[in-house]
Order: sequence, then C-alpha cells, then structure tokens
Amino acid sequence: MKIANRPIGPDHPPYVVAEISGNHNGELERARALITEAARAGADAVKLQTYRPDTITLDSDAEGFVIQGGLWGGRRLYDLYAEAHMPWDWHAPLFDHARAHDITIFSSPFDNTAVDLLEDLGAPAYKIASFEAVDLPLIRYAASTGKPMIISTGMADAEEIAEAIAAARDGGCTDLAILHCVSGYPAPAEDYNLRTIPDMIARFNLVTGLSDHTLDNTTAIAAVALGASIVEKHVTMDRSGGGPDDSFSLEPVELAALCRAAKNAWAALGRVDYGPKSSERGNITFRRSLYFVKPLKAGAIITADAVRSVRPGLGAAPRHLDAILGKRVLTDVAAHSPVRLDQIGD
Repeated sequence: MKIANRPIGPDHPPYVVAEISGNHNGELERARALITEAARAGADAVKLQTYRPDTITLDSDAEGFVIQGGLWGGRRLYDLYAEAHMPWDWHAPLFDHARAHDITIFSSPFDNTAVDLLEDLGAPAYKIASFEAVDLPLIRYAASTGKPMIISTGMADAEEIAEAIAAARDGGCTDLAILHCVSGYPAPAEDYNLRTIPDMIARFNLVTGLSDHTLDNTTAIAAVALGASIVEKHVTMDRSGGGPDDSFSLEPVELAALCRAAKNAWAALGRVDYGPKSSERGNITFRRSLYFVKPLKAGAIITADAVRSVRPGLGAAPRHLDAILGKRVLTDVAAHSPVRLDQIGD
C-alpha cells in the first residue's frame, strides 16, 4: 500500500506513525510542537483523532457512561472526551503545519461528519480506531472516499477483523492495512502475543503492523522482526504532563529512538544469505587453516606433529587434515608456512 506516495509493506522500512491523541492538553501550540517533534524524530506520519464529545458518546451519567477502574476510573465518558478531543477548528492549521514540516498527517474519524471534515482538508488516509473496528457503517463510509485505510484490531476476534476488512472492501477501499493492537492503556508486553502478527499476515493477506501501548520500544521493535510494516505509538511532550494519554506515551527523544531502531531492525532482517557479508570479507583471512609447524624435505611423510590448524586462514581448510596425514610432500616446506594441497602427493 501507499500513503502520500510512501510505499508501505515488508519490502520497505517500517512506517512509523506518531499518535497525538489527547496529548495536546487543550493547547494548539502544544499540538503544533508535537508535530514538529515527530518530524524531527524521523516519524513518517503524525495522526490526529477527529471527534467531538457528542459524536462519540452521550452526555449521560447512566450505567456504562462512567468509567470503572483503570487509568480513567471515575471519569464520565462525555467529560473525558470533551477534555481530550481535538477542536475541529484546529485541524486546518495543524494540517498546514505538518505539510510545512514535510510530514504526512491524517486522522482517525469517529463518525461520518469527521470523515467529511477530513476530506475537505485533503487527508491522504484514514485510520479506524480499535473501538470503532466494529462500526461497519463508519468503515464503509470512510472507505467510500477511496483513500488508503488502516484498521486497528484491539479487542476484535478473527471474525470481527474479517468483517471489518469486508466492510472496507465493500465501501471501495483498495489500499488497506491492519494493526495488531492491545487496547490497554498502558498494555503489558506479555499481553501482546506478537506471534499473532505472522498469523494475521498469512490469514488476511494484508499489510500488517502494530499499534503499541506498552511503556517502552521493545515490543514495537520485536514486532518489526516478526513482519510488522507499520508501527504506531502515542507521543507526548512530557509523560508527566497530566494529559489523558500522556502517561503511556513516548517523549520526543524516545520517539526518535524508536524510528531509528525500527528501521535498523527491518534492515537487519535482510534476506536469506549464508555467504560472507560485506563487513566480514576482510576477516576471512583470520579463520583457521592448516600450517606446517616444522620443516619437511621433499618426499617426507606428513605426520600429526608436523601440521596444525591455526590462524590465519591462508592455508588449506582444516577439513583436509585427515586426508593429508600419511601422505608425502612434493617439495621442501618451511616451518610456519601454509599447507597447499598442490604440494601434497601420495
């Protein structure tokens, strides 16, 4: 797949997405700064979330509308989303800011009106959040734009993932990726079961990545080694900043480390290759080989005390040792000279 002409897939370096989410903490300038830092860190894209509290939940105290336990325990959904949402009039200046810093920007829409807003801004792609992966009408509507889509799969089982993919296809999406995700905030590494990623690649035949909510970069880097082509991480200016998502987000220096490490992990995968590598070629001469350890006259029998396997590697390979013992040298040989097979006779 491609987003803004950047190819994404197993033959290309991982596509790193910096998720701003609610980490603007109500300040437009902080949101701008996060975009600037994501670009400096080497991220390929920065992602917003496009909703208003009334487009994502109801203003209610009824059962289910107050969070029980966890990071946001006791908060009303409406109040939490009112605090965390990205004001819609910020979107245009943030899109402009990202483009000025040459970093791709797109968003997760949470209802059809959000898709409409993002279309007006020329969003190059859409991300469906894990909690919305079961909202098949929303997926179809976003897919109807014809833009590339990424669907996060936290909490979804295999059947629900297949339904989300089918909805995207039905809506008209031809460029689709899915993200393995654990919708815990933060999520412990042991919950990630990263061996699921190769299975997802084989099962759904799509570009597959990771939306990572762990507290460091280890899980994301390991995911790249298992085939993840996209890595998404929340980013903040200050993990102790008190915002709704700050505590499980990466600070800019950590994001930069992720960008480097993810690309290095991908480069290290390389291809199947059993031959000498470019960095090894100068060291081949330091492998072991056979050397005469005492002088022998032409016609002398080669005995075990006359030859040893030592470094450097300028002589015959050690595998020839048994074959040359008991044979005769055809010429005089000096001590500490390499064994050459053309100087060995019967």
